[in-house]
Amino acid sequence: KGQFARETSEFFPEAQLYCFEPLAAPYRTLSEWAEGQGGRVRCFNTALGESNGEVTMHQHDDHSPSSSLLASTDTCHELYPQTRAEHMTTIQITTMDEALADAMASMPRDILLKLDVQGFEDRVLRGGRQVLSQCRAVVLEVCVEPLYQAQANFHVITKLLYEAGYKYAGNLDQAYGKDG
Repeated sequence: KGQFARETSEFFPEAQLYCFEPLAAPYRTLSEWAEGQGGRVRCFNTALGESNGEVTMHQHDDHSPSSSLLASTDTCHELYPQTRAEHMTTIQITTMDEALADAMASMPRDILLKLDVQGFEDRVLRGGRQVLSQCRAVVLEVCVEPLYQAQANFHVITKLLYEAGYKYAGNLDQAYGKDG
């Protein structure tokens, strides 16, 4: 629904924002907000990954932000019971490089890339190598405990970012398991 975009626009009111949301209802909310932002926010009704086409998404009925292209693990259901109720929905997917190809020529190079893609981070990074090479910083959500089947672990994600010229600089926020 654009939670991060809304917060970011408070701190950076001149920034251009490119927002991606594959699910219809959250996309409507996001695009309605974007319409009031004077043309500085572009919304894309698609998921990001390392290919183009249609894919099936696990849409969580009671908590759409937890929806993922990957199936939830038992740990996810235990920690976040609202992820138990889900249905499958077909959505569009493209690569970040493809989606932003036209915009990159005029985009400023102090790009902040923020990803919250529920375990699909490695695929988005692989499909966005050109965009990633132009970014100044990357903020993404990483779960040490797998919440989604076949999600990349911390090592894989940091290796992809390291190979792109980035280094780990710390946590913005952190949640802990019951065992600490």
